[in-house]
Amino acid sequence: MNVRTLIGEPVHRAEDFRFLRGAGAFIDDLKRDGMLHAVVLRSSVAHGRIRSIDPSAALAMPGVHAVMTAADIGTVPTIPLRLANLPEFQGYLQPVIAKDKVRYVGEPIAVVVAESQARAEDALEAIVVDIEGQPVVADRHAAASDRSLLFEPTGSNRMVHYVAAVGDADAAFAKAEYTRKETFRCHRLTGLPLETRGQISEWNAGRLTVFGASKVLFFNRRTLAPMLAVTENDIDMIEVDVGGGFGVKGEFYPEDFLIPFAARLVGRPVKWIEDRREHLIATNHSREVDCEIEIACKRDGTMLAVRGHIAADMGAYIRTNGGVVPAKAAQFLPGPYRVRDVAITVEAFVTNKTPVGTLRAPGRFEANFFRERMLDLVARDLGLDPMEFRRKNLIQEAELPFASGKLVPYEPETDFDTGDYHATFNRAVGEIGWEQNKHLQGKLVDGHYHGLAATPFIESGGSGKENARLVIESDGSVNVFVGSSVLGQGLETTLAQVAADTLKLPFERVKILHGSTTYVREGFGTFASRSMVVGGSAVMDGCNNLIAAIEAAATQRLGFPNEEITIADGEVIAGGKRAKLADFAGLEVEGTFATTTRTYSYGAHACHVAVDPRTGHVDILDYVAIEDVGVAINPHIVHGQALGALVQGLGGVFLDEIVYDRDAQILNASLADYLVPLATDFSNIRAITMELRRSKTNPLGAKGAGEGGMVAVAATVANAVAAALVSLDIEVRDLPLSPARLWGLVAKGGTRRSA
Repeated sequence: MNVRTLIGEPVHRAEDFRFLRGAGAFIDDLKRDGMLHAVVLRSSVAHGRIRSIDPSAALAMPGVHAVMTAADIGTVPTIPLRLANLPEFQGYLQPVIAKDKVRYVGEPIAVVVAESQARAEDALEAIVVDIEGQPVVADRHAAASDRSLLFEPTGSNRMVHYVAAVGDADAAFAKAEYTRKETFRCHRLTGLPLETRGQISEWNAGRLTVFGASKVLFFNRRTLAPMLAVTENDIDMIEVDVGGGFGVKGEFYPEDFLIPFAARLVGRPVKWIEDRREHLIATNHSREVDCEIEIACKRDGTMLAVRGHIAADMGAYIRTNGGVVPAKAAQFLPGPYRVRDVAITVEAFVTNKTPVGTLRAPGRFEANFFRERMLDLVARDLGLDPMEFRRKNLIQEAELPFASGKLVPYEPETDFDTGDYHATFNRAVGEIGWEQNKHLQGKLVDGHYHGLAATPFIESGGSGKENARLVIESDGSVNVFVGSSVLGQGLETTLAQVAADTLKLPFERVKILHGSTTYVREGFGTFASRSMVVGGSAVMDGCNNLIAAIEAAATQRLGFPNEEITIADGEVIAGGKRAKLADFAGLEVEGTFATTTRTYSYGAHACHVAVDPRTGHVDILDYVAIEDVGVAINPHIVHGQALGALVQGLGGVFLDEIVYDRDAQILNASLADYLVPLATDFSNIRAITMELRRSKTNPLGAKGAGEGGMVAVAATVANAVAAALVSLDIEVRDLPLSPARLWGLVAKGGTRRSA
C-alpha cells in the first residue's frame, strides 16, 4: 500500500487527454433540440438619446422569431456589483439593455432571435434606430469637466473619490531631504481569451438551464433570479469547457439576462456566441489608469513616504468588479517596501468607452509600473545603484507580518504575512547577471542599446469561502464536487492531487466535478488567485470529513476498532480486518473552508533588453520571473501559469492596446489591428517557482500563483528600456512601449522626452 505523495509532484494534467483528442465540449460545441440563435444589435453611437427603434422590417423576415428591445422587457434591471461595492457607484450601474440613452459603442439596443445566426444577422440590418447624438466624453479629462454628463441625475462624471492613508505622509514629506513627483500612465487593453463569450439558455417547465456560465456561477444565478422573478432554485448554471478567462470572462454581462429572457419569450432554447469584433467592443476592458506619484526619501536612499493620485477611466458604467482596478492600484502603490506613511487619492470617472473590469493582476500591474519606474528615477537622482536602493528599503523577513493598513475602503486592514522578499529579489538580480552585465547599461552594441532591470513585487489573493462535496462511488473511486470554476488553469488535476493525497488514494481514482450549481449547495467561484488557497482547502476539509465518516461506518457496520483504522490505496484496515472503499459506496460528506485573511505571494522579475533605435523594436535577450508560492501543488502547472502570465504581460507592454478616437469610436476592433503576442515572439523567457515560506492562512500552505508572472512585467521592461535609452535623454512614463512610439521618440531626439 505504497501510495506516493502527490502534492508537490508535476503530475500530467488530467484534462489534457480530452482536449488533445478533440473531445473538449465548449459552449459553441453544444446543440439543443429546437435551438434558435440570437444576435445583439449594438450601438454604433458613443453617446446619444434613443428617439425610436423600429423592428417591423426585421420581424417580417422569414425565420425571425423575435426582436426584443427595452420596451419588451418593461422594467429594465441594472447589473449589481460583485466586488468593490461602494455606495457611490450605485448611480452608475449598467442596465441590461439601453432604454433611453446609449453610452458606449457596443451597448446592447436589441436582440434578434432567428432560426440561424445568419438569418438573425440579416434581420439585425433591417432594424431602424434613431439616436440623437450628444457631446462625447472621450477620456477622463473631458469627464472631469462635467460639461457633458453620462448620468444627469448624479450631477457628475466622477463616480468615486476617496483618500487611502496610513500614518502621516504630509509630516514625512515636510521633513524629507529629497522628494520627487512624476506622472505615469497605463493604457487600456483587454484579456482577449481564445474563446469568446457564449451561452445557451433553455426553459423547461418553469426551470431555466444556462449553459456556458463560468467563473462565478452562484453569484450570477443570485443576480439573475430576481431579474426574471424566479427563485435561485429555479435556475441551473452549467459550466462547460472554457477557453480562457483572464478576469474578463464569466462576470455578469447584459447578455446573461438577455439570452435567458429571450429563451423564455420564444419558448425554445436560444444560443448566443460573441464574435471577435463584439468581444473587443463589448467584453470588459481594463487598466487605463493614470498616476501622479510622489516619493520622500533621505539622501542615503531611505524611503520615508509615498503620496499619490490614482485616476481611472472606467468607461460608461461601473461593472460587477470594475472598482477593484483603481482600488488595487492604490493599495499596491507602496509595494513590498518599508514605507509606513502613505496617502493616496483615488478617483474613478465614467467616459463613453466600453466599461472596465478586472484583468489578470488588476491594479497590481499598473501600480508596479508606476512605483518601480519612479524608483529608478529616484536612484539616478541620488546616485545610488538601483538594486541596492531597493534592497535598502525592502521589508525584512523579521519585520513580517507587516501592517499595510487600510488602503482599500471596502476591505479590512491587512498584513503582509510570510516571506523573504530579499531572497527572491536577490535571485532575480543574480539570474539576470546584474553584476556582470550592468556595465552594458545604455551601451550601443551592434546597433542596439542595452538595458537591464530588476523589480520586486507583492501580490494578494486567496480569501473568502468555498465548498466541496465528496461521494464514494460503487467502484471505490471518489467523486469530488467543487464550487470552484475551471477556466483552463488545471484545477481538475491539482484538486485531484489534494484529494488523492489526503485520502491516500491513487490519483486516477479521484474525479473532480466542477461548474454546476447542482453540485454543491453554494459555491463562490474562481477569481483573485483563490482556487487552490480556498477551493483546495475546502477539498482537503471534505477529504478529512470523509475519512472520519469511513472510520465511523467501519466501526458501526463492520466492527473495526476505530483507534486502529488505517485507510490507504482504496482499502480500510484495522485489527486484521479489511474492507474495500467500494464497501462504503454512497457515503457522502461536505467540506468547507473560509478565511478573511489574504495570502501574499511575492517575488521579482528581471530582464535584459536590446532596443533598436532605427525601428523602436525591443528584443528580450533574457527575462526571468521568480515567485514564492508557498507550496506548489503541481510545479509543472505553476510553471505554465507563470510563463503564460509573463507572455500575456509582455503583450500588454508592447502590443495590446485598445485605441479610441475623439468620438469614442474604437479604431482597432479586430485582430488585424489589435495585436497580441504569438508563441514565438518571446522565446528568451524563464520562470522560477520558489517554495520558501508556507502561507499560514490555509492548511495547504499555498499562495496564489496565477498572476505573479504578470504583476511586474511592465515595471521591469519599462525600466530596462529606459536604461537602454538613457543616453538619448528619453524617459518612459507611458505604456504601451510599441515600436512606433519608441521609434518616434528616438527620431525626435533627446530633450527628456516621455515615452
